[in-house]
Formats: sequence, structure tokens, C-alpha cells
Amino acid sequence: MFVDSHCHLDRLKQGPEALAETLDFARTRGVEHFLCVCVSVNDYDSMLETVSNFDDVSVSCGVHPLHQDEACSFEELLEKAQREEVVAIGETGLDYFYSPESKEVQLTSFVDHIKVANETKKPLIIHTRDAREDTINLLREHKASHTKGVLHCFTESLEMAQAAIEMDFYISISGIVTFNSASELREVVKAIPLERLLIETDSPWLAPVPHRGKQNQPGYVVEVAEFIADLKSVSVQELAEATTQNFYRLFSLAGNKRVASNN
Repeated sequence: MFVDSHCHLDRLKQGPEALAETLDFARTRGVEHFLCVCVSVNDYDSMLETVSNFDDVSVSCGVHPLHQDEACSFEELLEKAQREEVVAIGETGLDYFYSPESKEVQLTSFVDHIKVANETKKPLIIHTRDAREDTINLLREHKASHTKGVLHCFTESLEMAQAAIEMDFYISISGIVTFNSASELREVVKAIPLERLLIETDSPWLAPVPHRGKQNQPGYVVEVAEFIADLKSVSVQELAEATTQNFYRLFSLAGNKRVASNN
């Protein structure tokens, strides 16, 4: 069984009935759980309403680094993050590729998210692009020893992955790994220990080969898993079991319910 550890179900271009069909399709392919990741606290309540009828969908709460025009206060983030249904903080992080001009605002927001994760004892979901040094340094400076997390949709260096793993983080791989241009990423994935890997779609974006050009969806996480299994010379079943167990361990989930944190 598979898990889509990072998707944006509220961003899919479809209505409620179509979303149910999309999740049903994923389930028929063996996907048993979905983490719907928030990109703006302002949209959190509407996102929750979109997915609240699905017992196998969990949610996070946070502000994406490229959504700083929708930034919230530390207090508002903490209030929502403390809610029982929230299993993770984010996505947060730093993106100097698309928005270097908002660097200072991103840095402040990222530190706020780290502090909220420390206080709530919920893991961080981190987006990072062209900001390797600042991402790792801020985690080292502000992260509590019990705080865990994941670098999602990872496309950075093996050195960065290893530094994150040393801080009890996981590395999540999306459909980008299947792209012709991703030869360097494939070498990184080969070197990451299976016990530290997660898989994701980042739906509705980044559909893997052979679905490129289509709207991505959670069912396509199977193609991501198959590709990575081949890269790492393990069976798809072994890859699926490891990444699913990693997911439930990181997010303190048992089946579709949050359990007491071991952090």
C-alpha cells in the first residue's frame, strides 16, 4: 500500500464529486492515505471543508514561502496549528529561485513555523529551492531537539539531504525524479537510505512520466514509487512498505488517526 505524503487536493481543478472519484481511483491503485498540505492559513478553513468527509485524508497548516502576500501572524498560525486535526506545520521554507526579493519576509515566516512546530510537537513540511545554506542553518539554530520534519519535493544536493537526515528529517521525492532532466536528482535518490524516504505527487502539479502535461493526482504516486524502486534496485512492495511506515512514523499517525507523539 502507498501513501501520497504531499498533495493539494483543494487546488485540483474539479468539483467535490470529481474529488471523490479522484481519491477512489487512487485507492484502487493501492494508495491508502493522503496528506493535504496547506499553502495559506487564509485558505485553511476552506481546504479543511473540502477534505473533511474523507477519513483517509490528513491536513497540515502553514504558509508557503511563495505565498507571503497571505502571511499571518505567529499567534494566528499557532492557534490553527494547535487544532487536533492538524498533523503537521507547513508547508513552509525558503524559495530564492522564484522570489528572491521576498527573502527577508520568508526568513521571518520560516522561523515562526519552526517555533510553532517546536511548541506543538508537530513535524515541519519544508519547501526549499536555491536556499540550501539558509534552510539548514535556520533549522540548526531554531529547531528543538524533538522537532522532526520532511524536505518535500526534494531537488537539492545529497549534502543537503544528509544534513537534514542528521536532524531527524525525511526526504520526499516527487514525480520530478522521472523527468529526463533529473539525472542529478536520481543519483541523490539512489544514495538516500530507504528508511528516510517518502513519496509524493505534489498534486495538481508535477505529474510524473508518463502523465506529464496532465493535471497530477494522488493515484500517480504509484508511478513515482515504481520509478524509485527501480532506481534503488528494490521491489515496489518493499519501497511502498518502507515509505508508508516512514510516513506514519513521522506524522504520528495510525491508520487515519493521529496518535500521541513520540517526539
